[in-house]
Amino acid sequence: MKRSTVAWIVAAAGFAFLLLLVCAVALVFAPRGRAPSFALGGRVGVVDIEGIILSADRFRDTLARFKSAPGVKSVVVRINSPGGGVAASQELFSEIRRFRKETGKPVVVSMESVAASGGYYAAVAADHIVANPGTITGSIGVIMQWMNYGDLLEWAKVRAVTLKTGALKDAGNPSRPLTDEERKYFEDLIQRLRMQFQGAVAEGRKGRLKPEALAHMSDGRVVTGEEALALGLVDEIGDYRDAVDHAARLANLAVPAEVWHPRPARPGLIELLTGPSESTWTGRLLSGAPVGGGWNVFFLW
Repeated sequence: MKRSTVAWIVAAAGFAFLLLLVCAVALVFAPRGRAPSFALGGRVGVVDIEGIILSADRFRDTLARFKSAPGVKSVVVRINSPGGGVAASQELFSEIRRFRKETGKPVVVSMESVAASGGYYAAVAADHIVANPGTITGSIGVIMQWMNYGDLLEWAKVRAVTLKTGALKDAGNPSRPLTDEERKYFEDLIQRLRMQFQGAVAEGRKGRLKPEALAHMSDGRVVTGEEALALGLVDEIGDYRDAVDHAARLANLAVPAEVWHPRPARPGLIELLTGPSESTWTGRLLSGAPVGGGWNVFFLW
């Protein structure tokens, strides 16, 4: 066999192998479902809010993909969260409201096992909320909590030394009891945050919330999906499929509609070696450790 023929065969085999490799990589890293541009008549985008809410970054990135995808005509937000950080929950609320305003695409929330506190805060920004009968939701309130280990330090004969520039700079210091001034300061703070929460619920559920609902829920209680429907906290009793069908109808799509549920971003090498940063933050929140030099305030979960 001539050398030119052998070289041609080797080159063709190499090209075929490269093509197969590219296709394999594309299949591995492709989002769940087909690419949205191939959907005939459009589809429903699905994005998750799951676990303790510490950041809105991934949620924001997914909404940006839905915003730029002409095939996505409406969105379902699946919530299975007991709440989380105040600011992070407010960002989710703002992102949903901004997405609706800028795109005109309807957003429907599908509540799973729990959508309470910060999870409910985010939900009220949607056009329509669907809850299961046994979904736990509500918890319109704020909690601030940390450990006080002053007695342990005293037992170990360890003395904490604090230098500060103002009377309230170390308010909530876990090495000593709260002063009356500090307690009043924190109580006023969480009351203001609760008013922000109530304001968001009143705005998002305007015209649908029963007059007595906010007063009834102001003690931070949770309710079932059925109770939430009676109070006007949600719009419909149903499951995820019902939420997708409703989102499709709002966008004039055929039912059942196709969905596009992108995979979450894959962790980088350092994150794989050291563990996700969210785990560290979660541990600090639950232990009451200082965050960013202060003491963290977060929604009840």
